Amino acid sequence: MTTSERLIESTRELLWERGYVGTSPKAILERAGAGQGSMYHHFKGKPDLALAAIRRTAEELRATAAGVLHGPGTPYERIEAYLTREREVLRGCPIGRLTMDPDVVASAELREPVDETIDWLREQLAGIVEEGKEQGQFGSELDGEAIAATVVATVQGGYVLARASGSPADFDAGVRGLLSLLAPRSAT
Repeated sequence: MTTSERLIESTRELLWERGYVGTSPKAILERAGAGQGSMYHHFKGKPDLALAAIRRTAEELRATAAGVLHGPGTPYERIEAYLTREREVLRGCPIGRLTMDPDVVASAELREPVDETIDWLREQLAGIVEEGKEQGQFGSELDGEAIAATVVATVQGGYVLARASGSPADFDAGVRGLLSLLAPRSAT
C-alpha cells in the first residue's frame, strides 16, 4: 500500500472512530506509519485528506448497498436484505456519524459526499418501493420517498440507539419493526 493509500485508510478509520474534530494530523500519521511531511506531500492538509477519505467511504457504502438493493429477490426481500445485512452496529454508520460533526456540517465540501450518499440511498430505496407497488407487493397508498426516508431513519436511529445501550438489540428491534410494517400484502 502506498503512503497516500495508508493515509486515506487511516483517516477513514479515525473519522469513523473519532469524527473530524477528534482526528488530528498527528493521529493520522501515527496510524498510517507515515513521516511528518507525508500528509502535506500527498494532500493540501487535513481537510483535503479527510475529503479523500470521506469520498472513499461513501463510494464503499454505496457499492455495498447497491450489491444488496440491486441483487436478486422481490422488492421487499431486497429492502429486507439491506436492513439485515452485516454491519458493525456498535460503531455506527461511517457516513451517518459525520452528520453530527460540526466541522463536517459547516463545510460544504466535506458534507457533499455525505449528502450525495444519503440522497443516493433514498433514491434507490424509493425506486424499489415504487417497483413493489407496481408489482402489487406494496399498497398503492405508500409513498416511495417517505418509505425510503423511514428506512434511512430507522438504520441511522438504530445505530444511535445501539451505541447508547451498548447492544445491537435496539438496532435489530427497529429493523424488525419496520419490516413488519412493510410486510407484503400477500404475507398478511
